[in-house]
Amino acid sequence: MASYISSNANRFYVAIEASYGQAAPVAAANRFPAVRLQAQQVLESTRRLDKTGTRTYLGTPKTARRHTAFDARSYLTSWNGSGEPSYGPFFQAGLGSAAEFSGSLAVSASQNGSQIQTAVPHNLAAGSAISFNNEIRFVTNVIDAVTIGINSSFSIQPTAGQTLAPAVTYRLRSALPSVTIYDYWDPVTAVSRLITGAGVDVLDITVNGDYHEFAFSGPAADLLDSTGASSAFPAEPASGTFDYSIVPGHLGQVWLGSVNSQFLTLTSASIEVKNHMDVRNQEFGSSYPRAITPGIRQISSRFSVFAQDDDQTKGLYQAAKSRSLISAMLQLGQQQGELMGIFLPHVTPEIPMFNDSETRLQWEFHNNLAQGASDDELFIAFA
Repeated sequence: MASYISSNANRFYVAIEASYGQAAPVAAANRFPAVRLQAQQVLESTRRLDKTGTRTYLGTPKTARRHTAFDARSYLTSWNGSGEPSYGPFFQAGLGSAAEFSGSLAVSASQNGSQIQTAVPHNLAAGSAISFNNEIRFVTNVIDAVTIGINSSFSIQPTAGQTLAPAVTYRLRSALPSVTIYDYWDPVTAVSRLITGAGVDVLDITVNGDYHEFAFSGPAADLLDSTGASSAFPAEPASGTFDYSIVPGHLGQVWLGSVNSQFLTLTSASIEVKNHMDVRNQEFGSSYPRAITPGIRQISSRFSVFAQDDDQTKGLYQAAKSRSLISAMLQLGQQQGELMGIFLPHVTPEIPMFNDSETRLQWEFHNNLAQGASDDELFIAFA
């Protein structure tokens, strides 16, 4: 007898596509934890001008152009540190570059906490992430083959003989790949779905809520399902290990200012990447999009801090008044295997809004735009 389907009775997988709209195969390692996946496909409804002899709507052709969109949401979770996080393909699709891995580098010396020398060539570049003692930092200067400068010193300075933990970095790139998203449901007779050609037009990261949250949304090429096509619909990968914990939203570190200062007074923050994506869906001969093309990228941030009369807090206000650039780095989480780093080297803060609705005054900095020279306004990493 048919019954209702539990909204928790599904599993999600995501993988980078080799060619736009061509479904990428997935394995157990491609399964990612999600809060929600919404996908919808609509047929383009055009105005008919033919004389039908009636006022009745006669319908839309079945072969009309199809418009597909998706919205996936997840939490920052723990991972085993092997390869990239399961939701890594979304970050690659939103930023552009494939995952960049930094191995376990042995430290030979550390100078003033801001420079680190490695025992062997580090093969790192500006924006690469490194990790040590449950913290994550970003390379700001490659001094030579074995020496790097980092955006802020570690709480405990690494010493000779100690080893940096592995980290995975995602960089910006002009071209953006697409992903395939699989949505498998129980029981097996229920309708499962497959989204091809999904492009991340908007990537949003929210900090200091109940949990650290991610949202990925944008257009897609097609929405397929298992109805009437059980033999052709891809079978779900064999179950693998899927064990994780959710990182609480209040854990992490924040560094802000023209002179890097750690802020413990952050009350909320978000970072949004808008790719202003255009879809090639108006061409003759196809009802489905043929490609995605990103437009001008816009990266904005929002953060709120408790107002204080110390120099570093007043420095944020002065930077906003004078339209001076600051850097911003957020570390989400505080345990190895649960760390995420977000680094914006150059941000123009807006003059804050004073929020005096609570017992303590908060300054709310909205729509702070990141800038750079060439694909260098944002770096995201996991460790």
